[in-house]
Amino acid sequence: FGVFREVFDEVCGVLDARLAGFVEFGVADVVFGVVGGEGLLDRTVYAQAGLFAVEVALFRLVESWGVRVDVVGGHSVGEVVAAYVAGVLSLEDAGVLVAARGRLMEGLVEGGAMVAVGAGEEEVVGVLREGVWVAAVNGPSSVVISGVEGEVLAVAEVLAGRGVRTRRLGVSRAFHSGLMEPMLEEFRSVVSGLVLREPRLAMVSNVSGGLVGEGVVVLPEYWVEHVRSAVRFADGVGALVGAGVSTVVELGPDGVLSGMGAECVGESGVFVPVLRGGGGEVRSVVEAVARLHVRGVGVDWGVLVGRGSGFPVDVPTYAFQRQRFWLGSGGGAGDPVGLGLAGVGHRMLGAVVEVPASGGVVFVSRWSVGLFGWLADHVVAGAVLVPGAVFVDVVVRAG
Repeated sequence: FGVFREVFDEVCGVLDARLAGFVEFGVADVVFGVVGGEGLLDRTVYAQAGLFAVEVALFRLVESWGVRVDVVGGHSVGEVVAAYVAGVLSLEDAGVLVAARGRLMEGLVEGGAMVAVGAGEEEVVGVLREGVWVAAVNGPSSVVISGVEGEVLAVAEVLAGRGVRTRRLGVSRAFHSGLMEPMLEEFRSVVSGLVLREPRLAMVSNVSGGLVGEGVVVLPEYWVEHVRSAVRFADGVGALVGAGVSTVVELGPDGVLSGMGAECVGESGVFVPVLRGGGGEVRSVVEAVARLHVRGVGVDWGVLVGRGSGFPVDVPTYAFQRQRFWLGSGGGAGDPVGLGLAGVGHRMLGAVVEVPASGGVVFVSRWSVGLFGWLADHVVAGAVLVPGAVFVDVVVRAG
């Protein structure tokens, strides 16, 4: 899609300029696998830059199709995307923040670990030890712990012994934990040089887990804390529902957040991922927009499928809608029986009444359906005796 391509390229250009000298390849080339192989995208700096570029481009794409949002929010770097599209940051300043965030995180000493556990926050907090922090609360029984590798794995082992599911994440650094502190001072210096504005859209904070109040995201310290503190995704989803949001669109490379969000609210809302893992991106995007449409979200289909393509076409609101649009043909004083013509065998003569005043004829509506059947048989020497258009015109005028 042209809009996606243009926005993606523009964002990658901004990020590449900010990462020059720190990375050897362009963000777009890494995202599309042109260089470096699969493992390169797992590098923190490329992962964060790539996520930002893809998510911004997806937002602009669905926006170009007429989809308008009421509230924005995001998980970790996704909240930076939300802040950008809500007008908190210009694209240039958002690029500075994302590049610095990824660069400084990657510059930290390796040795951290993160583990996803299938338990509630209270249970997890009860077994934490020094060097381990809660990095994310993604649902009522979905928490991520982060910190010093050995300590994190020990806590995970305790939980596994209780029958809790655990899964180590493929990262070498402990994001959203105390191990982020060595980068915070330099990051604070970077963010302090940015222009931060009040959001034009309602925005959910996954630092607090609630709607953003006035004067919050315009403080550099908010974005410093955003790096260090836990992602309170479950609370953020609750805030969306509390604000009356019933349809949530996930703009990212997969539908992981949609699954977690549905676990948080049950039937209180519908989560629609724009992309799903495993390919079929075009189908996935269009299918997502169709799901939004049937939930009453406005979509400009003319932009999506192209003006002049024959859209829109009205169709019944459900299959086999049994609703008639023809006038009823009940008998009355004006039908052939009432006129004393019931004994006439000829179809046309039995359906025609001469008007004395003018000499014209009127077809009785009851017989109009039979007219066309009669016409099909009224052929002389291979031709209709009276042109069919004449009869159609008379029927229309009589109607």
